Amino acid sequence: QLQLVVSGGGLVQPGGSLRLSCAASGFTSAGYAIGWFRQAPGKEREGVSCILTSNSRTRYADSVKGRFTISRDNAKNTVYLQMNSLQSEDTGVYFCTARVTYFGGCDLGPSWYSYWGQGTQVTVSS
Repeated sequence: QLQLVVSGGGLVQPGGSLRLSCAASGFTSAGYAIGWFRQAPGKEREGVSCILTSNSRTRYADSVKGRFTISRDNAKNTVYLQMNSLQSEDTGVYFCTARVTYFGGCDLGPSWYSYWGQGTQVTVSS
């Protein structure tokens, strides 16, 4: 059974950092894309970043470029989202999602993904 487990959310002051983890299990494919999305109250779900495990190609939303870094540890089947210089606008529920794919790049549209993990709350506030 495919499963994505998210951890690492919490409360942080503006300018602070958090690291989210997405641990994947049950994948029989050697290649897949992992995406991070977030959703603030009253807003649509927004693609934040994604990575392809086969070639490490990444994408970032313009709003997080230079502040967030996505990375993977294939041995642990885990993808991380390092979030630095956090702003109040980064507040929301963060989700991890996955799609089996080997080639090309990943996408920041939610409909592209097949599997979703549970969300974790990230609150940036003083």
